[in-house]
Amino acid sequence: MPEPATSHRSRSPEYALLGLLYLQPDHGYNLHQRLIAELGGSWHISQSQSYTILKRLKQAGYAAANPVKQVRLPALQSLKLTPAGRRRFTTWLQAPTGSSVRAIRLEFITRLYFMEKIRPEQVQPMFTEQVQAVQATLARLERSLSALPEAQKVQRLSLQLRIRQLDSTIAWLEVSRREFPGSTELTDAR
Repeated sequence: MPEPATSHRSRSPEYALLGLLYLQPDHGYNLHQRLIAELGGSWHISQSQSYTILKRLKQAGYAAANPVKQVRLPALQSLKLTPAGRRRFTTWLQAPTGSSVRAIRLEFITRLYFMEKIRPEQVQPMFTEQVQAVQATLARLERSLSALPEAQKVQRLSLQLRIRQLDSTIAWLEVSRREFPGSTELTDAR
């Protein structure tokens, strides 16, 4: 049974590599270099990790390799997405991102990068959906905080921290949205 795109695995650099292959076929070294150059602020991954993920994508049938001859060097394997790989990537690209700070830092940023390149008209709706998801989580946490007894100080502090992080995340989303064409204000001031 295929793994849902919203699992913790969706916060894997696997989807960033699938996306780079979606944009254009390439060999492992170039894919790793592109990942670092374009998404290195989110993903910190070694070349061997990239190769391991690419090997797993080939074994799963999401990527296919074609040898490319080189003069005086071993042949390179040029990778391209298979139809299954394209489906896996586009399913992930359209899936919602969680509302944790980590999910937004890794998954949302990566989706945003590819959405701008592939479907730029979907960037603004993507911001809107993300803010709504964060607001829903924020409301849930605020209800949980108000229901906690004052005596549970550590639990209250933990919830207060998460609430402040999500408040900050919403502010960041509002500012970030302005970097893209067609931006509008996302939320009323809290």
